[in-house]
Amino acid sequence: MVWQDLLEKVKQGDAKALARSISLIENEYEGYETLLQSLPATNTKIIGITGPPGAGKSTLVDALIGLLVASGKKIGVVCVDPSSPFHLGAVLGDRIRMSEWYTHPGVFIRSLATRGSMGGLHPKIIEITDLMKVFPFDHVIVETVGVGQSEIEIAGLADSTVVVMVPEGGDEIQTMKAGLMEIADVFVVNKADRPDADLFVNNLRLMLAPAFRSHYNEVPVVKTVASQQKGITELLDIIIHQLQKSHLTDKKFWLLAERAFHLIQQKRMKEIKKDVLKKEIELQYPKGGFNLYRFIADK
Repeated sequence: MVWQDLLEKVKQGDAKALARSISLIENEYEGYETLLQSLPATNTKIIGITGPPGAGKSTLVDALIGLLVASGKKIGVVCVDPSSPFHLGAVLGDRIRMSEWYTHPGVFIRSLATRGSMGGLHPKIIEITDLMKVFPFDHVIVETVGVGQSEIEIAGLADSTVVVMVPEGGDEIQTMKAGLMEIADVFVVNKADRPDADLFVNNLRLMLAPAFRSHYNEVPVVKTVASQQKGITELLDIIIHQLQKSHLTDKKFWLLAERAFHLIQQKRMKEIKKDVLKKEIELQYPKGGFNLYRFIADK
């Protein structure tokens, strides 16, 4: 396979070449690392959308795509879905909400399965989004499954992280991880036509106040009703403004270090298989005096 030819096609906007390249990266096809090492630097920005299941993330993404496409933008979308326990493929139920964009020439949508990743993100999400940034998209949107640590993980991926919540999530504010408070660039209270939405927004802002008293800019809280397109224009304006003024900061370098750490960790663990470890332990344990730490030290 001539990786350079494939990469050139991706850079020129060949959607089939992009789809094929993503599959090759996902399945770790021989030589895929050569492709990744050939990726040029780009200025394409990643918009991360995360939040608990049922918050309306897919409907919100659908509405954002509509606005961006209407303004002549070309959009790439990565939807990270829960894996099927049977075949590890993506469970695509939520994607029905975006079905009208699958054949649109200005939109490329790829669903990825978490494949058992504890954080809720696809194990190759960093590599896939870096590849998509080479394609002539104006923006790339990543929507996460919203479980586990994915809300925190996406901060290492996105240039602007949107955390979507709903008014019924009052308890979530009380139990919200400090990390989540730090990584959100925008909070969205979706389904804001429901009772107690204003109370929820006020409580959220009260929670944010101490956290960001010394912060150089307050994190915006936007009310939306995505299913009715309400508040979407305001939200998009805020996101675009944040992307335009994003500059090199200490946080940016920490996030790149986080990505590097994750990729190095992944690479070093590549040759370690649980079933092989189990067989080795089965052989050593009956001999007596088995010490787990000596066993690990020999690896």
